[in-house]
Amino acid sequence: MKTKQLQQYLLFCVLIFVNAGFSATTAQTNSSKRAENPIITHMFTADPTARVWKDGRLYLYPSTDVNPPRGCDLMDGYHVFSTDDMVTWTDHGEILHSRDVEWGRKEGGFMWAPDCVYKNGKYYYYFPHPSGTDWNATWKIGVAVSRKPTSGFKVKGYIKGLDPLIDPNVFVDDDSQAYFYHGGAQKGHPVKGGKLAKNMMEIEGGMQDMVGLEDFHEGPFVFKRKGIYYLIYPDNKRNGAVFGNNMCYAISTQPLGPWEYKGVIMDPTGAETSHGSVVEYKGQWYLFYHNMAISGKGNLRSVCFDKLFFNEDGTIQKVIQTGSLSKGKFIPAVQHPLP
Repeated sequence: MKTKQLQQYLLFCVLIFVNAGFSATTAQTNSSKRAENPIITHMFTADPTARVWKDGRLYLYPSTDVNPPRGCDLMDGYHVFSTDDMVTWTDHGEILHSRDVEWGRKEGGFMWAPDCVYKNGKYYYYFPHPSGTDWNATWKIGVAVSRKPTSGFKVKGYIKGLDPLIDPNVFVDDDSQAYFYHGGAQKGHPVKGGKLAKNMMEIEGGMQDMVGLEDFHEGPFVFKRKGIYYLIYPDNKRNGAVFGNNMCYAISTQPLGPWEYKGVIMDPTGAETSHGSVVEYKGQWYLFYHNMAISGKGNLRSVCFDKLFFNEDGTIQKVIQTGSLSKGKFIPAVQHPLP
């Protein structure tokens, strides 16, 4: 082969190699494409519950921090967000407000961490709200129902006979039996759990303590994977330079325990509180949580998510928090409500 032909051949091989490498890199980048944390930037949201419904979208049901803040009590309305690619998030608008709660305190506010589940062809939305001026002693868990995941919710009442606790969570098992959990607001009070009746608004057989958790603070969330029940929650610790609670977890062979404490799955986010949920979407597990990266204020929080991985024995690897927003930087809205 002549020298010039050899040079052309070698150049051709190099170009093929470079192009193949570029294509592989591009494919890898696209496969991991996602929105940067925090993912909701046009308003302040916290306490996210993530759910995947049969339409193939992932839905997010958080609480709302009102700006300017007034402690933690001016949290009146709930929005719903959704995505089908983990990149673009749609704000479907407000679905519920304290003014919609007839039995709620006349002063409003205190619409704290909610949850939403699908059963019997309906979406059941659970939310804590006080019924009296003495808010911390009058918490109730309201239930709103709709045929749609993003609109049409009507308050049907509240679950009677519960202790005045916050942070409702509902888990529907493989046999369609639903379980209700809540806990927080009362210092030293354990998580309570019990079976929900078929109408999803009454407890069957009473509530019981969730035994085996260590240093529970608030925000219980239960999910199931490969026959193991998981309960995640923030603890009471304050961690020096990085302020806030650790996100912990426990496991069980039964939805109501007893539970075995397994440790910390996420370090503090810098916000005064921690609250999260876990969901599998398109073959990948995620932990949703909040931080204060946009505002720098613990009562103006922002929702984030990161990948969650399991070891072969079912234990959870510590979640690595991502995001590059600097303190105090506020990004203009990119979400747009549906008409």
